[in-house]
Amino acid sequence: MVSWRRRPGPGLARLWGLCCLVLGCWPSALGCPKSCGCSSWRIWCTGSSPGIASFPVPQRSAEGDNVTEIYIANQPNLESINDNEVGFYVGLKNLTVVDSGLRFVSRHAFVKNVNLQYINLSRNKLSSLSKKPFRHLGLSDLILVDNPFKCSCEIMWIKKFQETKFYTETQDLYCIDDNNKKTALLDMKVPNCDLPSANLSNYNITVVEGKSITLYCDTTGGPPPNVSWVVTNLVSNHESDTNKNPASLTIKNVSSMDSGLEISCVAENIVGEDQASAELTVFFAPNITFIESPTPDHHWCIPFTVKGNPKPTLQWFYEGAVLNESEYICTKIHVVNQSEYHGCLQLDNPTHLNNGAYTLLAKNDYGEDEKRVDAHFMSVPGDGNGPILDPDVYEYETTPNDLGDATNNSNQITSTDVSNKENEDSITVYVVVGIAALVCTGLVITLIILKFGRHSKFGMKVHGEVKGVGLVDQIWLSLQDCDNEEQVMVAVNSDVHNNSTASDNNRLGFVLFHKIPLDG
Repeated sequence: MVSWRRRPGPGLARLWGLCCLVLGCWPSALGCPKSCGCSSWRIWCTGSSPGIASFPVPQRSAEGDNVTEIYIANQPNLESINDNEVGFYVGLKNLTVVDSGLRFVSRHAFVKNVNLQYINLSRNKLSSLSKKPFRHLGLSDLILVDNPFKCSCEIMWIKKFQETKFYTETQDLYCIDDNNKKTALLDMKVPNCDLPSANLSNYNITVVEGKSITLYCDTTGGPPPNVSWVVTNLVSNHESDTNKNPASLTIKNVSSMDSGLEISCVAENIVGEDQASAELTVFFAPNITFIESPTPDHHWCIPFTVKGNPKPTLQWFYEGAVLNESEYICTKIHVVNQSEYHGCLQLDNPTHLNNGAYTLLAKNDYGEDEKRVDAHFMSVPGDGNGPILDPDVYEYETTPNDLGDATNNSNQITSTDVSNKENEDSITVYVVVGIAALVCTGLVITLIILKFGRHSKFGMKVHGEVKGVGLVDQIWLSLQDCDNEEQVMVAVNSDVHNNSTASDNNRLGFVLFHKIPLDG
């Protein structure tokens, strides 16, 4: 029985060769040392020969952006992690340096590695370690076991760090005292070695714009902590004195732009640090920094921005008189940013009656400010030369004092209302003219019949005689079937005109023709 084995074709061989070429060229492309292996997301250095003497750094900074894990072990010649070395790997999350000769970690080693979550520096030769490289990191793990720490105040922060519940269960740390005796870090006692504390003289700083104020910070700790003030974005002129305890910060000619800013006092020593913060509140008169002509939106809006502390009261005036606000004209505040208020005067369906000058007055206990803006919502109906005062069109008269009620929908005159009234008037005129034309036509026809009725070529036959009174003496009625339609022919005797009186002539109007059934 013959067994068959499929041999790789030339395409598969070329693919394997390409993969090997890429993998073989990757370490050199990343600047990977001989004792390390490198991929797009991970660097591992575990070979002790020839080993590495410094932290691996990529040839180009962009090449380290995607690296999330670095693992270094068995590197006796690696003694330090210096500034800017780990910083090339901005996406780094996990760092392990174990079983190596590490003795020193720079205070700025991890400044750029804000994504670091896990650091393991176990089984190295660290005798001291500052807290500064780690204080800005949100670490889930910091493992430091089996390092020959010297019992000193400089590693007291590790003891405090270990005292948290999470670390007391996972690490067995010790230090070596002056007698070369191992002491559990939890039992380490160092005189004059305490965490610092900071306390402010005032935690609610209030000042009127243009005035000056001094803030004091009292600190304790051993060794005595260094004090610094954090006044980021403070516009006002200020000066500090940190050589004394309590330290002081003086802010001169306080600006309203600093209202709401946070001021912090930081006390730091080798054990750790403490911080106390207060918010600066500046009282100042209102200032209308922005107002603009109305813009159409879902409603018409006169936008404005007002600054002031305490919050200013707002009052609108129309043509110099107080504007009584209602549900149709009212002030709306949309955004509040510290002591700055952004809003608008909202008008619901304004007409030309609302055109004019609007003035905003902002006022609080420290002063007031006002700004004016001209508003044009709608052109005056008609020829545009002036307002229409026809009382048949406008049912009410608006004054500046009752402008708030003038926009009530029950009283509002719109262009649609006026247009409908004009259309109705036009139709009425057309109807009247039509009726008049029909009357004139009927009158003309009547006169023709009166004149030529006796000599009708249709040969009317008289079936009876009717006696009249006054104007009409005799009327002969003749009914004749013409094209199967019932016709009424009325003949007026010529004697009518001869026997009529003046009063009869006055009563002469016009004759209306009406169909009368033949059997009627």
